[in-house]
Formats: sequence, C-alpha cells, structure tokens
Amino acid sequence: MLLAQNVSKLYKLYAKPADRLRELTPWCRLPRAKEFWALRDINFSVDRGEILSIVGPNGCGKSTLLQIVSGILQPTTGRVVTQGRIAALLELGAGFNPEFSGRENVLLNGEILGLTREQMTDALPSIEAFAEIGAFFHRPVKEYSTGMYVRLAFATAIHVEPEILIVDEALAVGDAVFANRCIRKFEELRESKTTILFVSHDLGLVKQLSHRALLLLNGTIASVGEPNMVINRYVGVVLERQHTFEETQPERERQTASHRHGDRTSEVTGVLLTDTSGRPVTSIASGEHITVRIRVRFARSCIEPIVGVLVRTRIGMDVFGTNTKIEGLALGTFEAGSELSIQFRFAAILTPQPYTLTVATQNDDGTSHDWLDDVIGFEVFTPLLRAGVANLRPEISWTSISK
Repeated sequence: MLLAQNVSKLYKLYAKPADRLRELTPWCRLPRAKEFWALRDINFSVDRGEILSIVGPNGCGKSTLLQIVSGILQPTTGRVVTQGRIAALLELGAGFNPEFSGRENVLLNGEILGLTREQMTDALPSIEAFAEIGAFFHRPVKEYSTGMYVRLAFATAIHVEPEILIVDEALAVGDAVFANRCIRKFEELRESKTTILFVSHDLGLVKQLSHRALLLLNGTIASVGEPNMVINRYVGVVLERQHTFEETQPERERQTASHRHGDRTSEVTGVLLTDTSGRPVTSIASGEHITVRIRVRFARSCIEPIVGVLVRTRIGMDVFGTNTKIEGLALGTFEAGSELSIQFRFAAILTPQPYTLTVATQNDDGTSHDWLDDVIGFEVFTPLLRAGVANLRPEISWTSISK
C-alpha cells in the first residue's frame, strides 16, 4: 500500500550563489530567492497489487514525486506512507558503485534493501540471466553501456521481492527484446500483487499495463482515473501545447467525444458510421466493409488540410489509424465558410469486442484543427471467438501421416 497526502515540494532559486549567503545574514531583510513549487498538494493512493502510471510533459514533477515516494527527497509539506519493501529504479545507475562489478553491486543493493547475503546469492543466477549482459556481469559497471546499466538495475529491482516497485522510464533505453521481457515481468508482478508506481512517455505501454493513470501538469494533478481517459487528456495537452484545461466549454463545442481539442481552423460537424448499404450502424460483422463519413466546416481559409480516423479497443489500444496525407490524397484549398464531406471505407477484419472511432482534422505539421476522441462506439460480432484484435481469417489444411 502507498499513500501520498498533501505532498508539496518547494525549491528556492537564487540569481547568484552569493545571494544564498546574504539571505542568512540577520541585517538582510529582503528575500534573495524566488520560490518554485515543483509539486503542489499531491494526493493519491495505490492499493496492493495495483499499477499506477504517472504521465505528463517534461518538467511537470514526475521524477521529483518518485524521489519523494522512494525516500530520496523529503517533501516540504505533506507525507508519504508506505507498507513493505520498496525497490526503486530512478536515475540511470543510481546506487551503483562504478568501481564495483555488476555482481558486487547486486549484492550490495540487496543488503541495503534488507535482504541477507544468502538470499541475494540465491537470486544471483536469475538476476544474471534476466540482465543478459554476459561476462560484463563480473566487470566494473563503469565499463557498462547505457543499456547494460538499465538491464542490471531493472533485473536487480524486480528480484529483491519488493512489495512496492517504483520505475522511472526504465524501458526507454532498452532494446525491443529487453522491453518485451520487462513487460512480461510487469504482468507477473501484477499477478503476484506487487504494487507498482510507473512513469513512462510510452502511452501504449501505460494503457497496456496500468490499472489507473495520473496526469501531472505544472506540479499538480490534472487528472486521475482510467488510463484511456487520462491519456486522451494528455494527448490534448501534447498536441496543442496546453498548460491548463477548461472545465466547461461553450455550448457549440459540446460533443459526445471523450475529449475534444484543436484551434478550430476547421470543425467536425458530423460523423457517421455506415454499412455497405449506407445505413448507420453500431454493430457490424467481422470482415464487413464499413464507411466513416465525416463533414467538416472551415472557419478560416486553409491549404491542404488533413483528415484522419483512428480505431481503438475499449481499453484505448490503437488498432488502426490513417489520414489523407498518409494515403497520398491532397485536399486542396478551402475558404472560410466552405464545407467538406469525406469518406473512409475499409474492411473491419477485427475480432469480436467493442471498439471506438476517433476522428480529426489537422494542419500539415500535425497540430489539430478539431480532434474528437472516441466520438463513435461500435461492436464487432462473429460466431467464432478469436484472440487479439485482428481477424486474419486463417485457412487450415492438414494431412494424416501414417508411420
């Protein structure tokens, strides 16, 4: 269990090093420092066996929060309550003595976390196998590459039997094989009821692994809840470079989309999902062709706008997305007040489950005119249950071979 109550962190910023000394003198009454609150009134809890992912732009306070939870930093106000052994993987190579070998550092880290030398010796073969750094396991870590540091640090953190695992962007510098191995290990830890606090800019990974997500903006919690909902809001921040969110919107902008953002150069005025006969549908057979019909009105003149669609699963995993630029279709120039009607037709070769449709109009540089997340929901059905999201319609042939 992990609980953060009213956690805030204040840093004092001085224009010159001498100002720090002047502020200590009794005759200097003028403050010499500017106050910077890296975190403000952070409140959240993580239950046993839950994975909470923290997302947000650089500089929003994610790493500071993890350091406070790990006990590396003390909060200016508030407190963090934890139960159980904490293993933290924060700054690259933190806690490693560069002169010690990988093996020696593993033993030292285990003892710091309260494990006996016998316990760590028993875990060494598993740690060495997971890290997969070969003979470098017995070499000084100062000789390691960045990837080797991460492999060894992650392998050590997950093999000390932590009740709480804290990870800050550990998979960002690993290769694909190591990343997949780590993901499988995360899933094992989730099954064994290990509490995980996880920071990542990989939004797909956040959706895949997390029970909940928390969005930090400017040192405060902007959103917390179901990962897909939180990430939709974060995507809006990234695409539009927003630092604040409006709780209410003008009446003309209210839609059924889970989140909507854009500069309104153009506005999506209608979205319709139809079958092959042109009838609006909310459920379709696997493999059936469907058409997404989008109407757009331009508030300002625009050259070569882009229109796109994105299909997601119920939990927010991207299944398929494309746009007019990717497909090599130039839409030309539109004057203010003009309208556009466009259709995307494709076969829904999907497995039976709920999906959502996201649509957007954009500038050539990727910034949005009008982006509507999950504006339409639909269901795919088939009498045959298959795993995954794609229905590849396999053809199976076989022959009995007699001995």
